[in-house]
Amino acid sequence: MITRPATAPDVPAIVALVNAAYRGETSRAGWTTEADLLDGQRIDVEGLTAAIATPNQVILVYDPDRALVGCVHLERQNDDCYLGMLTIRPTAQGAGLGRALLDAAERWAMAHWSSRSMEMTVIAQRISLIAWYERRGYRQTGEQRSFPYGNPRFGLPRRDDLVFDVLRKPLSPHP
Repeated sequence: MITRPATAPDVPAIVALVNAAYRGETSRAGWTTEADLLDGQRIDVEGLTAAIATPNQVILVYDPDRALVGCVHLERQNDDCYLGMLTIRPTAQGAGLGRALLDAAERWAMAHWSSRSMEMTVIAQRISLIAWYERRGYRQTGEQRSFPYGNPRFGLPRRDDLVFDVLRKPLSPHP
């Protein structure tokens, strides 16, 4: 899989992809939907533009033939890396692209930032997604983080018990 860092002209397409993959009826075409947990947006133009402009962050995109299929957000945190927003177009999910993009993100973090571990947060109610990450070597740390209730920039909760589980994976070069 060939990935590249996103640039400002990519922002509208990435925002559309991420929101379509996680929220609303379009997200139900794939298995990563959050539509039963959250309404509203998953990302906005302002937030994504700021992330792209920040030196310790990168959005990697996979866009064969200029047809955006996936993206992932990485943020350098000292010797570690935070991974978020792993997204594959809903109609392309289930074909191994998410796994390939996750592998590419891990390799990128090691090669560019010498990251020693990858951390992420996943809504605790997303049991099947947590299991998917665990099959890829991520482990629950036992730590939880609060969901940003009251901030519509992150979505409109449909329930009052949302919390993030923290998952972590040590990184090492593939043989």
